[in-house]
Amino acid sequence: MKNRLNNEELKREIGLFSAMVLVVANMVGTGIFTTSGFIMQELGNPYSLLICWAIGGFIALCGALCYGELGALFPRAGGEYVFLRESFGKVMGFLSGWISLIVGFSAPIAAAAIAFSSYLFKAMPGGGLFEFELALQGITYLKISPVTILAACTVLVISLVHYHSLNLGTRVQNILTAFKICLLLLFIVAGLLLGQGSTEHLDYSLQLGTIFQGPFAVSLIFVTFAYSGWNAAAYLGSEIKNPERNIPLALAAGTGLVIILYLLLNLVFVYALSPDEMSGMIEVGTKAAQSLFGPTAGKLFSLAISLGLLSVISAMIMSGPRIYYAMAKDKVFFRLFSQVNSNRKTPASSIFLQAGLAIFMIVTTSFDSLLLYIGFTLSLFALLTVAGLMYLRRKKPELKSAYRTFGYPVTPLVFILASAWIIVFTISSRPMASLFGLGTILAGFIFYFAFQKRNSQSEF
Repeated sequence: MKNRLNNEELKREIGLFSAMVLVVANMVGTGIFTTSGFIMQELGNPYSLLICWAIGGFIALCGALCYGELGALFPRAGGEYVFLRESFGKVMGFLSGWISLIVGFSAPIAAAAIAFSSYLFKAMPGGGLFEFELALQGITYLKISPVTILAACTVLVISLVHYHSLNLGTRVQNILTAFKICLLLLFIVAGLLLGQGSTEHLDYSLQLGTIFQGPFAVSLIFVTFAYSGWNAAAYLGSEIKNPERNIPLALAAGTGLVIILYLLLNLVFVYALSPDEMSGMIEVGTKAAQSLFGPTAGKLFSLAISLGLLSVISAMIMSGPRIYYAMAKDKVFFRLFSQVNSNRKTPASSIFLQAGLAIFMIVTTSFDSLLLYIGFTLSLFALLTVAGLMYLRRKKPELKSAYRTFGYPVTPLVFILASAWIIVFTISSRPMASLFGLGTILAGFIFYFAFQKRNSQSEF
């Protein structure tokens, strides 16, 4: 069998630039084009909006600086799974990987693929040719339409690209991300210099007191979701060259670049639309493009956003499988997913496991319920990971890397307190989402101990 699977290790082929591109690609998705309207609805002030995005970026940067030290200490595939395993043991590491498989990657890949298809069909005539639904008592169990078919095919094709080789995957990733960044820069420059906006939209007084109020905390939940992905390079620790240097640099530089882009984009949105026009607007990016450049621009912008989303899908398809690979290597997951294709040097089984789950979610639309608690569960495990850094510093002082977290211990404490704040407000404002998140974690506990018991009796 020519392309057989074996237990070879992953190869270090990713340089600093590609690692930084991966971080940017993971972070810049639909969030920046859809959340600012909800934030404006909560805050009602353009300066409060910009401060919220700046604070959210600062929190993400604190997390990236902490993960940089962990990535330099443990430069292996798996990211949070490895970090939590080293600090709090295999059970906590497994739970992180479990959450990543279901909530962190498969569901967002499905959502991004459907968003890509939806935006693309909006920009093209004749999108809704047919639709088939299998529903029972108001619950949809299967949905087949041009949107879901294209979304599923997109996931499959991009998964095949990353299965082919790391070299091809990174080249495609770099091209898609370069297109997205150029698109955003063009929109920012053209919007501010040539667009038909108004500086009167900024004719508001600065109100710093809003930072300590409930609506600001709720807004920060939206912002945190838009910034998610700042830890992407840590998942490919086994494949990054000179990881002690390049992982921290990629995380910090990629996050810093996205913070600048997000602030400039929101400045364009505020310049294009008044606070009343922005308030509650879901497709704020499209609406801003129409306001700045005319009605035709909205359709073109939808097309551009759809193509830009391919970069997000590709980045998540590239990052996620390294977690399941690391779990299987530690024998806390099925051995099949620890195997690397002998010719292509990629974790083939893990790539197709993730693709299968994402496609299943696309055609069943079950990703809707998963997306409700993404923010809660991912914030919880990011908090635990950074707390693990402080624990390792105290309990294992002999562990030292070439990079040490800038601003320690203030940096991790800022991230931990901010994440705890977000989690508390999520529980109070969306209790059902929190319960689903806790239920998923409980299911992970059950799976882990059941798997360990079965694994002790037979080999997988």
